[in-house]
Amino acid sequence: MNAVIIAVLIMLILSLVRVHVVIALAIGALAGGLIGGLGFDQTVSIFSEGLGGSATVAISYALLGAFAVAIARTGLPEVMVNGVIRLVGKKGDSKKKLLSKALIFFLLALISCFSQNIVPIHIAFIPILIPPILNLLNQLGVDRRAVATILTFGLTAPYIFLPYGFGAIFHGIVADNMEENGMTIELAQIPQAMLIPTIGLIVGLLFAVFVTYRKDRHYEDRAIIGSSEQTQSFTAWSITAAILAIVATLVVQTISESMIIAALAGLVVLIGSGVLKWKESDHVVTEGMKMMAFISFVMLTASGFAAVIRETGHVDLLVTQTASIVGESQAAAALLMLVIGLFITMGIGSSFATIPIIATLFVPLGMAAGFSPLAIIALIGTAGALGDAGAPASDSTLGPTAGLNADGQHNHIWDTCVPTFLHFNIPLFIFGWVAAMVL
Repeated sequence: MNAVIIAVLIMLILSLVRVHVVIALAIGALAGGLIGGLGFDQTVSIFSEGLGGSATVAISYALLGAFAVAIARTGLPEVMVNGVIRLVGKKGDSKKKLLSKALIFFLLALISCFSQNIVPIHIAFIPILIPPILNLLNQLGVDRRAVATILTFGLTAPYIFLPYGFGAIFHGIVADNMEENGMTIELAQIPQAMLIPTIGLIVGLLFAVFVTYRKDRHYEDRAIIGSSEQTQSFTAWSITAAILAIVATLVVQTISESMIIAALAGLVVLIGSGVLKWKESDHVVTEGMKMMAFISFVMLTASGFAAVIRETGHVDLLVTQTASIVGESQAAAALLMLVIGLFITMGIGSSFATIPIIATLFVPLGMAAGFSPLAIIALIGTAGALGDAGAPASDSTLGPTAGLNADGQHNHIWDTCVPTFLHFNIPLFIFGWVAAMVL
């Protein structure tokens, strides 16, 4: 039995039967460590040490939650929602309702795509933008699973294809790790290799929006976690301060490449402007941390899980077993390589973190099977994207859940991970395999 496969399967099965994903990750790590021969004490030790790997990310999300709640206190979200409602018009106008849903979907896709390449802030926009428009989405009958797929698409497709922002980092990691394992490539080859897998993501997105989640879905109008029960009053100065705080956050994030510093900058602007009262700041920060606590704890636990999986050494064993199975068949090799990539990235949840592991395995295996450099790039990039697009521990799924579940009506596994897995991982798998065959 391979510890990687068993650990990931246990984690996924427990998550699907609604065991909390943090508990599922911890149990999966323990099972993987024991099967991998680490022993109970060593597994617990490695898991505990690995928790620190995502400490920075966890604190970043907690502070972003605080900043989102602080922005809500300025009245800016209310102004935004009122403006969209005026655009929507009467609820009974079915044609205008359809056009309004299309406009919202387009804007969400555009903003999430921009967050990867043009203004690389990743999921920082979600807790600010999504919670205030939930009641509006309810009025339009929008199925939040469609919104989850739109957001995850925007958080995944741009960086695997376009070499800008986070895409430049991702492409650099792919190229560097392939070179370290004996295959030198040009950065310009990566978009060419990732074109077909990206088309797979587009196909999955269109199917989700226009077929699977096309019909209306009913949600209750509930208060947003951390929001005041009273209607937020706002002034021209409070709106101006909110806009300045958001601009400051974006600029600082771009310059410092730190979500922690960016969120702090936004909070400082709001407090310094007087819009957020000093005596209220403690409560606001606490409520914001509550809103984002889920994603923070999952990321911490996922780091411990990944540390245990790597320490077992069964990732290399998985490759050896695969090589002995496929023989000289390229079709079988590509298929099993993607299966390996799926298990590794679904467990670790981050394409950036798993590319070094995948490249170490895929480059020699791909060369032995006779794949071209473009085909190996496609296999490595697709395997990385599989984790970001559908893993319970990926911030590309956790981010949308944090925003869409701000009123407690969106389940992370069944409303985000299952929809994104079905609509993105399946097309990625198929189109990635096709890319490996034709390139």
